Parts: sequence; C-alpha cells; structure tokens
Amino acid sequence: MQPAALLLLCPLAAALSGRFWHVTDLHWDPDYDAAAGAGQVCPSGGSRAVPAAGPWGSYLCDAPWRLLASAVRAMRSRLPRPDFVLWTGDDTPHVPNEKLGEEKVLHIIENLTSLIKETFPDTKVYAAMGNHDFHPKNQFPGKEHRIYNRTAELWRLWLNDASTSLFRAGAFYSEKLPSPRTRGRMVVLNTNLYYDQNNETAGEEDPGGQFQWLEETLTNASKADEMVYIVGHVPPGFFEKKRGKPWFRSGFNERYLKIVQKHHRVIAAQFFGHHHTDSFRMFYSDTGSPINVMFLAPGVTPWKTTLPGVKNGANNPGIRVIDYDPDTLQVLDMVTYYLNLTRANMMASTWEEEFPTWEEEYRLTEAFQVPDGSAHSMQTVLERISKDPHYLQQYYEFNSVRYDLTPCEEACRVDHVCAIREVDFTKYNECVKTSSSASAVISVWLLFFCLLLGLLSPRQAL
Repeated sequence: MQPAALLLLCPLAAALSGRFWHVTDLHWDPDYDAAAGAGQVCPSGGSRAVPAAGPWGSYLCDAPWRLLASAVRAMRSRLPRPDFVLWTGDDTPHVPNEKLGEEKVLHIIENLTSLIKETFPDTKVYAAMGNHDFHPKNQFPGKEHRIYNRTAELWRLWLNDASTSLFRAGAFYSEKLPSPRTRGRMVVLNTNLYYDQNNETAGEEDPGGQFQWLEETLTNASKADEMVYIVGHVPPGFFEKKRGKPWFRSGFNERYLKIVQKHHRVIAAQFFGHHHTDSFRMFYSDTGSPINVMFLAPGVTPWKTTLPGVKNGANNPGIRVIDYDPDTLQVLDMVTYYLNLTRANMMASTWEEEFPTWEEEYRLTEAFQVPDGSAHSMQTVLERISKDPHYLQQYYEFNSVRYDLTPCEEACRVDHVCAIREVDFTKYNECVKTSSSASAVISVWLLFFCLLLGLLSPRQAL
C-alpha cells in the first residue's frame, strides 16, 4: 500500500477507536468555605491550619463544589459524547464518622450522582462504591444493606434489573458494554470488602460470594468470546508513597491475584482509584511474563493525606480519557487532564460563572514512547522508570499530577518500582529488600572508590 493511502486510513483508524472517561475520588466537602479563617476553612482539613485556601480549593482540603463543577464541565468540553464513564468512588469528605451519618453520606452520593447525570444525560455510567461511601466508613458488609439499597435506587438509570439485584446484595455487578460494535463486558467490584480497615469481613473467606461470582463471570465471558474490564475502588498491592502499606488483607490479596493470573486472557485491563495518585500495577504469569495491567487514576480532590510517613501527599485535581479498541478492549492510549490548583486560585475571577482551564497533562504513548497501553507496553514503561532517571522523574511528577516536583531519589525509586512490579505481598517485600540492599552496596562501592581516588591523587600543597 502506498504511503498516501496509509495516511488516508489514519483518520479512519482513529474514528474506529472508542473513548471513555475515568473519574475517581471526588471527595466533596460541603462545608468548604474559602472566606473563613485559616482554622475553619474545611472540616476535611482536620486540625491543620489552611492558610492559602482559594475559590477552587486547597491542597489541605477535600473538593469544594466549584471544583467538582469545574471538573465535569471540563469533561463535557473535552469529550462530550464518551462511549461510557467510569466513576470509581469515594464521594464523601475525610472527616470523622460522627460528622457524617448514613443520611449525609447518601445525600452526598445523591448530589454527585445528579452532577454526573446532568453532565452526561445520555451516557452509560459504571459506578463503583469507594471505602468512604458508607457509614461507618470502610465497614462494608458482604450482604444486603440499606446503603446498598438506597445507592442502587440512585443509580437505577445506569443499572439493569440483574445488576440492581446484585448491587443490593453486595454492591457489585456486571453488564455488557453499550456499544453494539463491541463484545465487551464491564465487571464492577466492591473491593471495599477486602480492605484491611473493614472489620465486617475480617474473618470471611469470600465476603458476599464476590470471588466465586467473579470467577464465574470471567469463565462465562470467555465462553461467550467477550473481553472484560475490571473496575473497582480499593486496589490490591501496595501504596507507592508509603513503603510496606497494603490495602487488602493478605488472603484476599492472594486470591485476587490468582484470579487475574487464571483468567488474564479475558481481562483487557483494570481501572481503580483510592490512591488519589497516578500509577499502575503489573500482573505476571508464573514464568514472569507480563499478562495484565491495572491503571490507577488520579483523584479530583487535592486533599493532602494524613497517612503517617507520606511526604508531599497532595495532588492537583486530575481526570482521564482512555482510548480503546472496541473489538478487543485493548487500551490504545490515555490522556490525563489536570487543574493547576495554585494557578487557578491565583487567577481566580470574582465572577462566579467563570471556570479555570483544565490542561492536558500528558498522553501515555507520547510521554513514555510506547505504542499503546497493553501489558507488554506498560512493562516497557516500568523498565524505563526503573532504569532511566528521566523517565523516573517524569513518572514521579505525573504521580502527584505535577504537585510534587522534587527529585525522586533512590529510596523513592524503590518504593514506586516495587509497588508497580509486585502486587504479591511476599514478592513485594523481596523486591524492596533486594533493591535496597543493592542500592546500599552501590553506595558503599562509590564511597570506597571516592576515598581511593582521594588517596591516589597528588596531594595539594597547604
């Protein structure tokens, strides 16, 4: 085929690809008040003074309504007719349970549901519950509950009858993708059941029967020649910003990992939130070949985490578009858009109706020089992050959506690379230990070499 003909086909290929939004961790703080005194700006700030609060938010607070309205407006402006929207949970602010209650939690979920429905009235939304979308937070049961029932009603427009019944019983469900040109299926999980802060499910082997249901769903998808996206809130593995910090209980983590390894051929990709950071997780076969990838999307809330040991744990608000192949569900590309919160507050107008600009932060294939977002390509990204300081620093700045621009030194590199590479608890610990030991050996040899050079070099006159 002639080059000119290939060029003509490029727009056709782009037109045949699908696109969807992934938005997560909105964390609305209804009581945010930028005009209040430094100690009273937002309940989500806790006891921290909030000196530089602006109309679009503060890094020490959860999201004000104006920020959330700005985010969905940017979504509608950038991609008004997506194939569908992924919304992976955490709607309420980071405040003590006694400041919320069931009704307030449901009121917040209802308001954010309305915001998304109004923004995309004719679009299918696949919504997952986050660990904060319950009262008391984190304490999700593996059985029917009032909050599941009420949330199912709020999301009734997006759920078919079978999904509604499943959701009421355990807040998970599966549906075929809406486009007639795809043989794809969405599996929405309630991984809050596996969270190590969830006392309700601590002694159970399979809370809500979700693992068994997931295996059956993936087996049936394989028989029907479908490909699957798995969606949830709390991811397995470790938090890249705090060494040794997992989210799942050990047994749940191991079982999830085995299911992905067993059924990886039918799983096109996984999409999760919870971290508020931009990262990914690799899954491997027993022989070490990359077989699957989980993408962790950045949050809309800029809230600086209070988790002990985390440095610079805030982020600029982020939203993401995924380009995919409707035939195979392979991720072709991802574009992350963000709001520079500092600049937005500095440029803030007194006009209520004016919104700040959400900029394109990066495009996956361009930033990391890979052809797509497949497991093979993301393994290449991981190797570049691991070995090339340029790619490591670039990834690190994307990780906080350009909030933390400090250098990612060796300990930082180990934390991120091991969290990306090893979802398994034992292998993660081995990765950290081996990488840290190797770094220590290199440091000792460098010190020895420098001392040797000093001894061998001609001594300068005093």
